[in-house]
Amino acid sequence: MTKASAKESKKVTVRIDADLGQIFYQSRRTRIIQVENIKELRSGSDARYYREQFGLSQNTEAKWLTIVYVIGAGYKTLHLISPDVNTHHTLDITLRKLHAIREELKNGSGGLEMRQAIWEKQYWKSSDEEKDRNLNFNDVEKMCHRLNLDPPRDELKKRFKAADEERKGTLDFAAFRRFVKALKARPELEQIFNDLTKGSEGRLTFPLFLNFMRNTQKAVESEEDLRKLFVKILTAPEQIAAAVKHFISFLSSQENSAFGEEPRVWMDMTRPLSEYYISSSHNTYLVGNQLMGTSTIEGYIRALLHSCRSVELDIYDGDCEPVIYHGRTLTTKVPVREVCEAIMKYAFVTSPYPIIISAEVHCGVTQQDMLANIMKSVFGDALVSAPVDGRPKIGVLPSPEELRGRVLLKAKNLYVSESEPFHSKDVAVDIDSSETTSSSEQDVLSDVKSELKKVGHKVLGHVGSHRVSFGKHTHISPPLVSKTSTNSDEKDKKKVKMSYELLALLVYTVGVKCRGLNKKETYAPEHVFSLSENAANGLLKDNMMDLIKHTQNHVVRIYPKGVRISSTNYDPHRYWSAGAQLVSLNWQTCDQGLMINDAMFRRNGKAGYVLKPQALREAHKDLLVHRTKHCLKVRVISAQQLPRPRDSQGREIVDKSVMDPYVEVSLLVPDWTQSSFSSSESDTKYTPASGPQVGGATSARVVSNRTKVVKNNGFNPFWNESFSLPFDYVGDMKDLVFVKFAVREERQDNDEPLAQYVIPLGCLRQGYRHIPLHDSQLSQFLFSTLFIHTKLVSRV
Repeated sequence: MTKASAKESKKVTVRIDADLGQIFYQSRRTRIIQVENIKELRSGSDARYYREQFGLSQNTEAKWLTIVYVIGAGYKTLHLISPDVNTHHTLDITLRKLHAIREELKNGSGGLEMRQAIWEKQYWKSSDEEKDRNLNFNDVEKMCHRLNLDPPRDELKKRFKAADEERKGTLDFAAFRRFVKALKARPELEQIFNDLTKGSEGRLTFPLFLNFMRNTQKAVESEEDLRKLFVKILTAPEQIAAAVKHFISFLSSQENSAFGEEPRVWMDMTRPLSEYYISSSHNTYLVGNQLMGTSTIEGYIRALLHSCRSVELDIYDGDCEPVIYHGRTLTTKVPVREVCEAIMKYAFVTSPYPIIISAEVHCGVTQQDMLANIMKSVFGDALVSAPVDGRPKIGVLPSPEELRGRVLLKAKNLYVSESEPFHSKDVAVDIDSSETTSSSEQDVLSDVKSELKKVGHKVLGHVGSHRVSFGKHTHISPPLVSKTSTNSDEKDKKKVKMSYELLALLVYTVGVKCRGLNKKETYAPEHVFSLSENAANGLLKDNMMDLIKHTQNHVVRIYPKGVRISSTNYDPHRYWSAGAQLVSLNWQTCDQGLMINDAMFRRNGKAGYVLKPQALREAHKDLLVHRTKHCLKVRVISAQQLPRPRDSQGREIVDKSVMDPYVEVSLLVPDWTQSSFSSSESDTKYTPASGPQVGGATSARVVSNRTKVVKNNGFNPFWNESFSLPFDYVGDMKDLVFVKFAVREERQDNDEPLAQYVIPLGCLRQGYRHIPLHDSQLSQFLFSTLFIHTKLVSRV
């Protein structure tokens, strides 16, 4: 096939191994793509953006396939042009079917036997030299090392002989299956079954199962539903061996998953927009850092396919039509029209609920008119608009259900914003631009120094005339970091007129200046103001109850401060606890903040809209001062097939050592005690948030504990350690508390976990559960799980 890129197109040979779940292609060296790491397959016209970027003819479109996948810490793309249409069709169909199978396995719906069969083939065929021959003892010893297991040699020989029933001295595939079956035995699961059936001679009856589900698993399903589940999992209840097998299979199945909500939209979607958290992105066009990253439609596609419902556009005058980029930086530009076409194409693939386009409009009136016409032509009837004169007054915001399939534009209405007199004191809470911060100049310079060091010296080599140094007197020229203080005379000079064409598109999301939160200031239901995290932190400290009251009927957007040059994120639940709906994150950076966001919006069928807790939707102050103390009791029992790190070509890094893993469990709690929720007492059992924090204050309270280290076993480490994590929450808002499981390696130099998983406490089903594990890009490992037991109790 032809591998296309911006630099050159060249012939490559592509091979697919269904058993290994891998795509191989030869470039300078053999590259590997794991099928389960594929995020999207785009064929034909769906990949037109890249074809046109590379300047290739339209004749290639019918034979074009773009594979979007993740490896290590980032997204990659592979563009393949088949020699003919039939070959393209075969490749396209094959990869889509293989990907669907791997997704089933991730979700637990593929069945235990199917998972086992695929795993066995994968390791039987794990290297070319072992593919067509039996395994001797040395082969098995090497295989165990690849499996991240280093058992004593005598024990391994004993297992080898037990599997070699015909005494051949080698293992054929049937003997290999016996060997790995013994290797993958789960005595901890068998012990649960034995304890459960101790008084019934090993027979699992429905009363015993019902008792287990009610008291251990804290199941809330009806007795009838639990009886159906019992019949489903125990197809041979009279045979004890079969009952053990089916019960163990149940504990690993989707019916017993840790995430306790159905994969469908189940929340009431008929409430006003202000009553929902809305999945939101910041600087969506960037796929790199804020200073010199690439602007592309790819950021919009990725966000929308992950159920993001609010995307950002920073719009400036272009040569012919408006363009999008990060102003006063070295980022590249992308035409508005291309971005709008991408948004329209992907807007409702994952979720049918409304898209909010948060636009910062910096272009003149002529190109504002162009912008409005581009949006009307691309979005058509999906775009919400209304005549400027005579539009009806809105008493309450419409619901997500009423706005299904619609596109809303949010931009600042200058005729509303500029009609108010400007006061310099407003700067602290009135910043509707990601280029501006509300900190003092000294604070900004300190933050920028810290962030530039994270981005690295590579950036400094491209800065050119923009002088940056890390000496005693750091200087940042205006093109790199925009103003940190505003003079009213300067502001008057920079006023931009607004197009009436654009004004007609501002209906339910009208950007306005925040004039403070007090009884003297009134806002229409459609008025939306934006706050930088610094401004929001000030409100949380001094006026949190006023902000909560405001967000009951009005939408507020929070965004990261402009000096987060390396595109880091805050923890969003800090602002969700104040009722803010549009808490925007840098989706190009998969850190703890984005993981919390992903966990929150994994709920409600990935609709991108989650109903806020009752305490934040209704004017019940008594709910907000009701603070309760709890304890999460966690038993970390075991892990299964922990992943090895991979190199940049997708190959597992197999060195001489076998990992020594341990597990860290953390509760991430909104800082209730630093807000209006605070009680007179303090709880000293909390620890500060771990990890680097930009700009000082932490976003959450963290309480954590960890297991001991298991030596030389990343295949089936067994801890069986218990600990208690004390915490509190306000107004029964446990959905704003998140649990983070991180598997770490004792000898690892950096702070990056081997695998991790974040889940809202309100969704974590208690009892015995298998936790799926994710990599640094939120891709789920196919066979890696963590087996735990949890119990939530109140404490006095």
